Amino acid sequence: MFLVGLALALSCRSAKPVRTPRASASQFESEPLVRPPAQPARLTTRVHARYPHDPNAFTQGLVWDRGQLFESTGLIGESSLREVALQTGEVLRRVDNDSRVFAEGLALVGASLMQLTWHNERAMVFDRANFKQTHELRYRGEGWGLCHRGRELVMSDGTESLSFRDDQTFALKRKVRVTRDGAAQRMLNELECVDGKVYANVWQTDDIVRIDPGTGRVDAIIDAKNLLSDAERASADVLNGIAYMAERERFLLTGKRWPHLFEVSFEAQR
Repeated sequence: MFLVGLALALSCRSAKPVRTPRASASQFESEPLVRPPAQPARLTTRVHARYPHDPNAFTQGLVWDRGQLFESTGLIGESSLREVALQTGEVLRRVDNDSRVFAEGLALVGASLMQLTWHNERAMVFDRANFKQTHELRYRGEGWGLCHRGRELVMSDGTESLSFRDDQTFALKRKVRVTRDGAAQRMLNELECVDGKVYANVWQTDDIVRIDPGTGRVDAIIDAKNLLSDAERASADVLNGIAYMAERERFLLTGKRWPHLFEVSFEAQR
């Protein structure tokens, strides 16, 4: 009986839970912290000047370079490429597109102006100096906005995707999905490439989003709803048209059938 009791006692002792050492504070400190992504900056427009703009122009693309303003206008039978005098809004030069073409975004590539089409799957290339069409490039799908950065073009098609293309052949290099607060940002329209970022009109809104082209994340939202008066809005269409004035570090903004073009800077909302 003594031996049986001793064996039972020993087995009970061995069944006790084994105490594990406590983790030190340094162990917790070495683990990486998961931080939520930063919220996009909220910006608004500060107007520095207002210029006349053809209220019949269905603006699709806008380019400013060394004192010259170029504009692409859309709609079947009304599409055109223009050079416009900033101060007066006068159309200095104009080439009307084929009547079957619905023209879209516009970008300057060297000495050439490249104009997209909505459903025609054609990028028309014009000589900047004389507005003569030199050639065409082909792509699949819809064309909306276009801007030039470095040796590539950035193109939108109304979805949440930006396409990056070779600026000579228009060959597709890659795509980036654009997100705003973690969700897809669709309806990306007219584009402008500035200082490593891509600015995009969001179709049918008064928002302009600033996009990191590496990640696709929207890191700033510009509210441009206060540019037109209520009376002007009654006969105007949506905001569309962004051009950067590098020499002034300001932007030119307008819209489809807008009576004005605005010279603005972007600043934090108060």
